[in-house]
Amino acid sequence: MIPLLVYQNFNEHIVDALTRRVADFDAVLARHVALAAAPDPEVLEWAAAHGRILVTHDRRTIPDFAFQRVQAGLPMPGVFVVNDAMPNAAAIEELSLAIRCLTAEECSNLVTFFPL
Repeated sequence: MIPLLVYQNFNEHIVDALTRRVADFDAVLARHVALAAAPDPEVLEWAAAHGRILVTHDRRTIPDFAFQRVQAGLPMPGVFVVNDAMPNAAAIEELSLAIRCLTAEECSNLVTFFPL
């Protein structure tokens, strides 16, 4: 099971469903660790320091900052970018599959866009 950091803009209905659906679901909400108003690089730094994949709907800025970390040789455990137009049921299904089947090593230094 891979640990997640849920970005402040992410649909919490999806998080709630994953909590009920996936045994041992391990997610931290950004606002619970004082990152609700933090700049994107700081959020990615926290995720890296705690070995958590960032889950977000932000496809405009987060991927660029994630790639900058990789290019700079900094740790980047991974980012899951979920299209906010994706139906919740489809997002729940794909994320559930990803967090149960992928390893942290397989996600490292990657930005993965959903739907797959």
